[in-house]
Amino acid sequence: MEQPDLAALLSRASLLAFPSLYEGFGFPPLQAMRAGVPVVATRAGSLPEVLGDGALLVEVGDHEGLVEALVTCLGDEVERRRLIAAGAAWSARYSWERCGDGLEALYRDAAAGRG
Repeated sequence: MEQPDLAALLSRASLLAFPSLYEGFGFPPLQAMRAGVPVVATRAGSLPEVLGDGALLVEVGDHEGLVEALVTCLGDEVERRRLIAAGAAWSARYSWERCGDGLEALYRDAAAGRG
């Protein structure tokens, strides 16, 4: 999906529900948080680490907890504002430049025999 299309979709979203069973990283919820969209996700794979306190997290398979988190996110304006602010702050920690810098350092350490 083209970035302008994604930005347009996210700008209209009330929230992003991401009930994953397993997740290696979690770009969609991170993109939503960066766009100011509150996120409800499961504690699957890397999501707790990647999303931090910027999302409401529920256990995988906890359908009642997922419904409760969605209702909270849609109906509690104070919590919704908190999630939007926390999501923006948390997602700001991630950038492609920072990723590239980390990979470069990793490769330099490996080449120097420090890895």
